[in-house]
Amino acid sequence: MRLLILGGTSFVGRAIVADALQSGAEVTLFGRGKTGADLFPDVPRRIGDRDSGDYAALQDGSWDAVVDVSGYVPRHVRQAMETLDDRVDRYLFISSHAVYVDEAGPGNDESTPRRPPERDTEKLDQDTYGRCKVACEDDVVGRYGSRATIVRSGKVAGPHDTQDTFTYWVRRAACGGRVALPGEPEQPVQVIDVRDLARLVVQLLFDERGGAFNAVGPAQPSTLAELIHTCAAAAGTQVELVPIPADTVPRLFPLVRPAWSTQQRSADKARGAGLPATPLHTTAADVLAWDRLRGQPPLRCGLSPADEEKLLREHSGSR
Repeated sequence: MRLLILGGTSFVGRAIVADALQSGAEVTLFGRGKTGADLFPDVPRRIGDRDSGDYAALQDGSWDAVVDVSGYVPRHVRQAMETLDDRVDRYLFISSHAVYVDEAGPGNDESTPRRPPERDTEKLDQDTYGRCKVACEDDVVGRYGSRATIVRSGKVAGPHDTQDTFTYWVRRAACGGRVALPGEPEQPVQVIDVRDLARLVVQLLFDERGGAFNAVGPAQPSTLAELIHTCAAAAGTQVELVPIPADTVPRLFPLVRPAWSTQQRSADKARGAGLPATPLHTTAADVLAWDRLRGQPPLRCGLSPADEEKLLREHSGSR
């Protein structure tokens, strides 16, 4: 199978490339050539820039499928489809569970109502991100029909994660002791190992499956408290969770969500199509090893040790 991957050297794309190569696929990468330039030295690269609309490097060639990892706004997807047209047999778009409305109940699946599409902005924030992804999905299905595959991922975790949200809890739990938790311990939480997501994507392509698939994990339901304790167990430490008021920390604290149904999606369809189930303990252990190997640089989210200690002193009696 000949695969073209639009953005394959960061986190999710990197895992997809690795899985595809291991599965025997012939891979071509398209991107700016700035991230992960030393990765996959034997894989052909086409250099371009989606932000500026530079797809000249894709004017020739044909592929069995394209995996669009880096399409965030409708223009990205529209220009890619206009350039590739029928020189690709299948278009697989990496979307997000942010396309769904928040009001869905537990166990919601791919039939859950989506947000209204957004086509008039390229500014991505909490309100527009999911709606832009909806528009991208619609455009892919509109052009490729049954040859369109949509993978709606939840929170992705694993080595080389660029968002830090799961890494924050892995690193914090590894330190042990009293841990400030600005959320409900019983809140459900879903994270999917990036390698499971990659395996699903490649399997869908080999099986030529169309339609939408929720890529969420882990296989067994987990609460936020259980996730943190699992991270501690992977590090060989013990933690004591200390609830603190949510309004004392930045909004969108790592993995804390007010709408619990967004963390209770059904992955039954994806599991039936080949989505694996890496244990959460394994994901945590692998992230911890990777984080330590890279020298544990400052994280972009969560609490600093000093800020956490201050909050623990102020709210140790909070419930």
